Amino acid sequence: MYSSSKPAETAKISVRAARPLEYYRKFLEKDVRPDGRELGEFRPTILNIGCISTAEGSALVKLGNTTVMCGIKAEFATPKTEEPSNGYLVPNVELSPLCSPMFRPGPPGEQAQVLSHFVNEVLNQSCCVRKEDLCIKTGKLVWVLYCDILCLDYDGNAPDACILSLLAALKSTMLPAVKYNEETEKPETDSVKTEPLHILSNPVSSTFAIFDDHLLFVDPTVQEESLATGTVTIVTNDNDLCLVQKPGGSPVTADQMNTCFERAFSRSKEVLRLIDEILHSIER
Repeated sequence: MYSSSKPAETAKISVRAARPLEYYRKFLEKDVRPDGRELGEFRPTILNIGCISTAEGSALVKLGNTTVMCGIKAEFATPKTEEPSNGYLVPNVELSPLCSPMFRPGPPGEQAQVLSHFVNEVLNQSCCVRKEDLCIKTGKLVWVLYCDILCLDYDGNAPDACILSLLAALKSTMLPAVKYNEETEKPETDSVKTEPLHILSNPVSSTFAIFDDHLLFVDPTVQEESLATGTVTIVTNDNDLCLVQKPGGSPVTADQMNTCFERAFSRSKEVLRLIDEILHSIER
């Protein structure tokens, strides 16, 4: 026996697949999206901090169905000659075929490389970790923090998920206490005592998609990304503006950009509140 709702559901799916633009326009005319969200509404955000026991810091972020995990691994390194007191931050984003059939096995694709560059740009522009704080012995020994970000499920808006997982992982990072032995010229690590990584600022990313050259909506899904005529990503740094990324596509008016700024700063407060709540619950 078949349910009477089956034909209607099948028709809705076929219209969405055959004419996705028309399907979305019918919803957007009412300032709502097919998943029920308003244009300025983010998907539910779930955050798990400390999910990798073997890492110095880690976090898993679920933004709707998009799931990203970040692990921070610390190793010793020799500083650059021109920067003898600076350590290193090395971000890497991996988009494997396991997270979406969009991606192929092998060397990092273009989107993964763009994301890795974006994360590195955010780290440099926000100065959330001072590289001098990673110095153990000037000219001799520094920390290098490998920030490995792995996408487990891709359903759009990877930039926001990557930056959130990175910030939460960095804020949970604990480094072993280390002394540099001048006689042996080797580090001596205290396996018991650890020190938290000092975080100077809190970068938060908010991505907006442009639809039909004039409508803006936040936190696009993978299908919305495919239909968008452009995107805008805004990274706030506490109460300051850190980075604005607009890679071509449809232009954005000054009023629209102001709306994006307002929503980005509002989102930043929501995200930082979520991170603090989880960190405090872990400490208790």
